[in-house]
Amino acid sequence: MTSDHLILASTSSYRRSLLNRLQLPFTVVAPEVDEAPLAAEPPATLAQRLARLKALAVAETERSAIVIGSDQVATIDGQEPIGKPGTRDAAVAQLRAAAGRSLVFHTAVAVLRLRDGFERVALVDTTVRFRALADDEILAYVDAEPAFDCAGSAKSEGMGIALLEAVASDDPTALVGLPLITLCRFLTEAGMPPLAGARP
Repeated sequence: MTSDHLILASTSSYRRSLLNRLQLPFTVVAPEVDEAPLAAEPPATLAQRLARLKALAVAETERSAIVIGSDQVATIDGQEPIGKPGTRDAAVAQLRAAAGRSLVFHTAVAVLRLRDGFERVALVDTTVRFRALADDEILAYVDAEPAFDCAGSAKSEGMGIALLEAVASDDPTALVGLPLITLCRFLTEAGMPPLAGARP
């Protein structure tokens, strides 16, 4: 493949949709990595390590490609890690635990090109503060918009915004799963500026 080939090392539909915003041609390859945390590994460190591992897993067989890896780890009050609920009951439990509290989403992005040793890794944190939620609000939400594949059980880009009090981040796309502001900087540094081929 040529050096300007772009690969997203992720099967996430959310990340694919975000990357599509840049209007760059890319392919998707599923990375094969062990996502289990190391002993006593802080959530932010885990997110960065996995983002790099995902990119590396694909880059090792596509050494001339620019490979993007990303990972997100969510915590309640920045301490207790939480994952994707997977079921309605687990989503209800997550929202009950999050009500009136803050969730911190540690979103990491890595961009690698092994041919010339290009490597960038960064972390973008987003703090999401939930309103005090009545139980009927929680139940109504999970029935209207089942966010079982989202850590925290709420889609900020959808009806989940109604559950929130505030969102604080340097990059609003980080919360959805891929920090595009940081990614654009990394792609430019790699010689693939997103606007270079744009046409009016």
